[in-house]
Amino acid sequence: MMSRISDVIRKAHHSFCSAVVVAAGNSSRMQQDKLLMNIGGKSVIERSLEALNNSPSIDEIIIVTREDRLEEMAIIAQNAGIDKLSKVVIGGSTRTESALAGVSEANKRAKIICIHDGARPFVTEEIICSCVHQAVLYNAACPAIPVKDTIRLVKDGVAVQTPPREETFAVQTPQAFNSDIIKAALCTAVRDGKTYTDDCAAVEAMGVKIRVVQGSEDNIKVTTPLDIPLAESIAEKRKADNV
Repeated sequence: MMSRISDVIRKAHHSFCSAVVVAAGNSSRMQQDKLLMNIGGKSVIERSLEALNNSPSIDEIIIVTREDRLEEMAIIAQNAGIDKLSKVVIGGSTRTESALAGVSEANKRAKIICIHDGARPFVTEEIICSCVHQAVLYNAACPAIPVKDTIRLVKDGVAVQTPPREETFAVQTPQAFNSDIIKAALCTAVRDGKTYTDDCAAVEAMGVKIRVVQGSEDNIKVTTPLDIPLAESIAEKRKADNV
């Protein structure tokens, strides 16, 4: 239902949506290329691309990767039937620079730009559509899930603050934005030498509020070897559920 509503709203606002897939990291914590790892018969990056390609909210896909992986990513996308792929571009030395490289190549018709981690292979249609829906209405949106543990802010080895657990959330991707806002935010961040671990932070620095939609515990980012068994379990469950 949300998918249909989101698509109607997007079309009513003439909101062509570009998806930028950030896949330019070096997988240092995994000690092997996590994007090319086989999870349930498909690579991590293939699963991420298929989720976006199958979404009616997404009109084009841009992959941002390392220079030495340009051809390989293009071949993977072609073999996977990713027909919304428009470009594969070279990323930068930081997440923020790579995101800027991607959004800068978005179609000029794009009113909304989603930025997604290439290492999040289990994003759902519901999450994609919800983020685009909220970005159309409110300019910026991201998925998140409540944090289960108590979080403490620590400085120089000393706990300095304990935010209420009910107010702490783990943020995921895709993060969706009005195209002019995200381009300006990332340009400003790179110009000022700022590096952010996610793209909402760059937009927040401009005073823009972020709408939060329901994420999923399955929407994991494959980062360390400990994530592999969980990813395989999710893939197996989806196969059993025919998802």
